[in-house]
Amino acid sequence: MSAGSASPDHNEGRPKGGLFYGWYIVGAVFLSQTVSCGLIFYNLSIFLKAFVTHNGFSVSAVSNATASFFVAGGLAGLGVGWLMDRYDPRIIITFGAICAATALASAGHVRELWQLYAFYILFGIGNAAVAVIPGITLVARWFNRQRARAIAYASTGLSLGGIIFTPISATLIQRIGLGDASYWLALVLILGTVPISWIFLRPSPASMGLTPDGDAPVLGADGQMLAPDGVSFADAVRSRFFIMFTTSYVFSMMAQVGCLAHQFRLVSTRTGDDHIAALAVSVMAAASVTGRLVGGSVLSRVSSKRYLQAVFVLQAVSFTLFAFAEGVTALLIVSAMFGATVGNMQMMQPLIMAEAFGLKAYARILSLAQMITTCANAAGPALIGLLYERAGGYQSAYLLIAVASVIGILTFSAAGPVRAQITASR
Repeated sequence: MSAGSASPDHNEGRPKGGLFYGWYIVGAVFLSQTVSCGLIFYNLSIFLKAFVTHNGFSVSAVSNATASFFVAGGLAGLGVGWLMDRYDPRIIITFGAICAATALASAGHVRELWQLYAFYILFGIGNAAVAVIPGITLVARWFNRQRARAIAYASTGLSLGGIIFTPISATLIQRIGLGDASYWLALVLILGTVPISWIFLRPSPASMGLTPDGDAPVLGADGQMLAPDGVSFADAVRSRFFIMFTTSYVFSMMAQVGCLAHQFRLVSTRTGDDHIAALAVSVMAAASVTGRLVGGSVLSRVSSKRYLQAVFVLQAVSFTLFAFAEGVTALLIVSAMFGATVGNMQMMQPLIMAEAFGLKAYARILSLAQMITTCANAAGPALIGLLYERAGGYQSAYLLIAVASVIGILTFSAAGPVRAQITASR
């Protein structure tokens, strides 16, 4: 089914109460991402510890295998971006959910190193097809004026998933073992993403005879709705802004993902308590939710570039504090600080890409940026794991990723103004 093949229905766009259908898209993406990111992305730190504890792998072996999750997801994301412009996104999301659920169900059977890599590769492909690229691309298509708020609300599910599913996953694995727990987690992933997607998601406002934000349609000379404004894919990826902005995310997200993958084990190691470690991840995720909602409101009054620069600075400070934090209270406070950056950084990349380059080739531009970023992310968990084993602790590793965050700040500052890209292309 083509993304544009749904027949227009002008009445379908505003159900009872006159609510614009785009908010139903936001709600569906929010719920889907709560489940998918909670069971995939935020479970990376849970599985890192589970594979070490239950399956007998070393920390460095699992850290290196985790890198394949990001490489596979980044490469698969390119295909997802291409497919989003051509097919019903519900098909793509369903495929991703099946891939990720298959990987989850197999977790208890991973015994050999090649199986560990196969697990993370399939997990990464599933994550690319079920989570950020399809979900945020859909929300961006449905909104222009209210895009920042809509993306903030929808992407809150990314963080809420960590709050809900991190303690559930950790408790299930601890009580019934990795093998049995993985089957239940796989079932929840399917039931929490596929039905919602098929019931509520629609490819674009045009597929329902609508326009972004529910505004009156702007028609061309031929009486047809005008195509989305924006920069071509070729012009966008050659621009200074794309190159420098993507470079800033390479360094900053490599550091963030490395911290996310090791946070559970860091807190568990320093406190000796898995429940405190799960609480720290949940606190981080709760702060991430709050950070997104605050960001969605603040961005109506503050430029996106200044806001993201402040987020980058906070992340660098958080990593520096993580290097030295020891007590439960200190670790929870730093987890909250770090969480505020997690939610905002994950939200701001797709938002700024839409602001800079428009919707003309948005899915492909975003998927390329995320492919580059995600492949670089792969170095984060492996680098921290290597430094942990070489230095005998996490202090040196977290100081290094603080430096990576500073490099991200500098390159983003050199990218130039955000809104100049579309104007320059005209």
